[in-house]
Amino acid sequence: LTDLRRFLEAHNSYRKLHGAPPLALSSELNATAQKWADRLLALGLMNHSDTKDGENIYTVLKSEQLTAKEAVDSWYSEVKDYNWNNPGLKSNTGHFTQVVWKETTQLGVGVATVGTRSYVVAQYRPAGNMTMPGKFESNVLRQGKGKQHFREYTFSFFWLLFFNLGYNDSLSVVFTDTRW
Repeated sequence: LTDLRRFLEAHNSYRKLHGAPPLALSSELNATAQKWADRLLALGLMNHSDTKDGENIYTVLKSEQLTAKEAVDSWYSEVKDYNWNNPGLKSNTGHFTQVVWKETTQLGVGVATVGTRSYVVAQYRPAGNMTMPGKFESNVLRQGKGKQHFREYTFSFFWLLFFNLGYNDSLSVVFTDTRW
């Protein structure tokens, strides 16, 4: 669980679906997120810190080990409640929108566990969920709305490599060009 790259990978797999660039781990954010996760566990609370960065919190009481995917899946699951026809900040979708917020570039994660209780704190910079006009429309994109361009080229090797041997093989190659 302490492998923070798993949290990063879980975030980035969802971000890719929505055309958002991958996040990078920030040691500074990791430290502040860890400090807050430790505090939440010590106090038994579920409160946000006073950070100006974005923040998602997850807590669970269970006997088996918490996974990064479980926490990030929980936040992302709010996608089912997001109103694409009326984008904006809603209390039941703010975790999802922060995960996929396009302008966010850095992630920090802290995990604190004692016995069966675990807290996960994820902090994001720059913060998402900005309510200025047009921010949600430009930062929370529908799945598949990113600028991915696929080009397919088919090369026939009939006359190139295998002409003298009598083979008629072809090869298809797909190039993916992703622009953020």
